[in-house]
Amino acid sequence: MQSKRADNGRHESKGRRNVANEAFARVKLDQLLIKSKKRTADHGEVFTPPWMVEAMLNLVKDETERIDSRFLEPACGSGNFLVRILQRKFAIVEIKFGRSEFEKRHYALLALMCTYGIELLMDNIAECRANMLEILAEYLNIDDSDALYRAAFYVLSQNLAHGDALTMRMHDGPPITFAEWGYLGKGKFQRRDFRFDVLTSSSAFSAEGSLFAHLGKHEIFTPTKTYPPMTVSELAAAAHGGTPKETA
Repeated sequence: MQSKRADNGRHESKGRRNVANEAFARVKLDQLLIKSKKRTADHGEVFTPPWMVEAMLNLVKDETERIDSRFLEPACGSGNFLVRILQRKFAIVEIKFGRSEFEKRHYALLALMCTYGIELLMDNIAECRANMLEILAEYLNIDDSDALYRAAFYVLSQNLAHGDALTMRMHDGPPITFAEWGYLGKGKFQRRDFRFDVLTSSSAFSAEGSLFAHLGKHEIFTPTKTYPPMTVSELAAAAHGGTPKETA
């Protein structure tokens, strides 16, 4: 009889521990997914857990493993999705260009250039830029003394917008504009700027029966600015206040 009571006691104790552990796990998960209940209530801010990020990216696995595929995260937070996308792209850079330091550096920068984000909260966008830059720096083993690090800093300032994806405007009012980057080879990058609100109108313009359905995309999507080819050094200079010149 005593043995049975002891067994029951052990089972009850184990059950209480399991409940406590589950409660603790839920608290830890809540801490990972939200910064504060107020921010969640005010802005709907909830962070995506790593396992879900991986599962969602696996749905477009081929694109995440293409260096020049472009991704836009319209509520990027601190970069949960963008960081993993960048890491997947770097894995492909290493496979294709790991033996050439020159090509590895330039294609790693191109991978960064092809990731975009919009974030409403200032601390999140600052953290996202820092996280992305850290991933690049770790992969290439560089720091801020390297021109490519400073070029990446500038690119992130253009690609990660502090604004509202719903209104398609920056936090201070102007329309969100993104730079389209391309690698021309031999250390040269091309840049063209497009307004986000115009880019998102693609489906409306091309819909059957639309007034603009007969037009080609080149007639609708005209860049607001086009720049001459730029080197890493020229992009690095822009990070310190140098303004890239537009093509005449």
